Amino acid sequence: MCGIVGCILKENNDVAPILFECISMLEYRGYDSIGMATYDNEINVRKAKGDIKTVNGKLNFKNMKGCLGIAHTRWASTGKPTDENAHPQLDDSKSVAVVHNGTLENYSQIKEELIEKGYEFKSTTDTEVIPNLIREFLDEGLNMEDAVRKAAGKLKGSYAIVAFAKDEPGKIVAIRKGSPLIVSYGKEGYFVASDTPAVLNHARNIIRPNEGEIAILTKNGIEIHDENGKSVKWESKYIDWSPEMAQKEGYDHFMIKEIIEQSDAVKNTLGQKENIKKVIEEIGDVKRICFVACGTSYHASISGKYLIESLAGIPTDVVIASEAKYTAKTWNEDTLVVFISQSGETYDSLMALKQARETSKTLAVVNVAGSAMTEEADFVIQTQAGPEIGVAATKTYIAQLTAIYLFAGFLAGEEDLIEQLEKVPKYIDEVTIQRKYIKEISSRYDFADDAFFLGRGFSYPIALEGALKLKEITYIHAEGYAAGELKHGPLALIDEDVPVFVIIPPGDDYDKTMTNLEEVRARDAIILSVGAKGDERIAENSRIVFEIDPEVTDIIAPLVYIVPLQLISYYVTLDKGYDPDKPRNLAKVITV
Repeated sequence: MCGIVGCILKENNDVAPILFECISMLEYRGYDSIGMATYDNEINVRKAKGDIKTVNGKLNFKNMKGCLGIAHTRWASTGKPTDENAHPQLDDSKSVAVVHNGTLENYSQIKEELIEKGYEFKSTTDTEVIPNLIREFLDEGLNMEDAVRKAAGKLKGSYAIVAFAKDEPGKIVAIRKGSPLIVSYGKEGYFVASDTPAVLNHARNIIRPNEGEIAILTKNGIEIHDENGKSVKWESKYIDWSPEMAQKEGYDHFMIKEIIEQSDAVKNTLGQKENIKKVIEEIGDVKRICFVACGTSYHASISGKYLIESLAGIPTDVVIASEAKYTAKTWNEDTLVVFISQSGETYDSLMALKQARETSKTLAVVNVAGSAMTEEADFVIQTQAGPEIGVAATKTYIAQLTAIYLFAGFLAGEEDLIEQLEKVPKYIDEVTIQRKYIKEISSRYDFADDAFFLGRGFSYPIALEGALKLKEITYIHAEGYAAGELKHGPLALIDEDVPVFVIIPPGDDYDKTMTNLEEVRARDAIILSVGAKGDERIAENSRIVFEIDPEVTDIIAPLVYIVPLQLISYYVTLDKGYDPDKPRNLAKVITV
């Protein structure tokens, strides 16, 4: 998720101060680098790796000249965060400037073709092929609009592209496919951006072009054309949000926004299939796998252990990163040590990674490109959740699980599992659309001092993660247990005042989990079950049931059954008057 902005002013004033203000509002979409290009008889570019404040201190974006410009804040996906890889990207004649949000699947092929034609490349990004393609088509005699349209037609993947060229200096052209893009206008001029927060201090009339449509901005106004170049009648919507509300896209908190974005996180991470296949081929044969992680990532790792051992038959361990030194002496050249981290900067995991490199192959599964773990590990899989602002991990957890499922599925040659993953976004959306019902359920649990979450097999890590979410943000004491462990202690704590959340999807462990459900029911526990829609047996034995599509069997349940538990924690937190985005005593990244 990168932030992009373009602006052309009605008067011949310098656009840079406005452009810098706009892109600063989108820093939450990318922290890796920032850049800006303006036009003042020539294309002027300033860009560098780093956060906005630091880079601006060096480059002073606000004094750039020109009444037209584009800007970008990067969340790296292809190419490390470097000065050269920062946007805007130029063609090799420095006559076309482009900013881009998205991922191009066929950029390597296009790049090779352009190199054969004599084009030179300065970066390792996928984006740099775009201005060079536009340059090629401009040289063929096309105008800027048609050159952008033809260039976009050669691209596979997702993109929101904003570009301008010396050939038509008073014009900004934008197009989108699979990535967000809005167009807006105000008294000062005309804007294009990847998200509404960028422009709200200057323009509140928002237009949302359809995929494939081209937006053309000049100082005289906005035109939108369809794929055949015909003018499209557009309508704008007035947005009465504060900039902070806009960052949340109208949601009350980042956490609820990020829970709802989980279907997109799955879709985007599924786009890493080819990279994951390649990683598996490069790793080669291993006799043992060991996951190292903390917190939510640790729970994702337990799902990975169950998947790999049951599907591929490779012995797999899961180790808490801060305890890894006690396991490290068992790692050897036949071991693959897998580090799961949202930030890629978690101190304990990073220290364990440095130790693992001395003896074993290492793989980092991270959400932040260019983070420390991506530099240290032998192999990297980048999840595609985008920036996550809420401290309690939601969409990054789902993205981690998706990457782990792909890894395990390809490792074991289980194509059926890979096919099942394609349906997961739909299943998640079916849950999040029932937020009103989940909110009503949640209001019955804010009284609790303690809660238990029970699951077997693939549902056990769901129980662990569900309990963690509840304790993190509601401050209710909660524990996740393997359901078969009830008789080994926890059953002594069950009574009529204790909510018990039972995760019971269809599958091999259904009957045994039902026996455990009946055990807690016999102690008068308040039972909320998450199970298959239409399961009468669950309904008869539970106080409340949240129903999931019965096609979601136990093996993919971790990707779906966790979502209602996240939502329950969120709404209980609101009932208790706490801020779910900023739980006390906790931070997003643990670097000490």
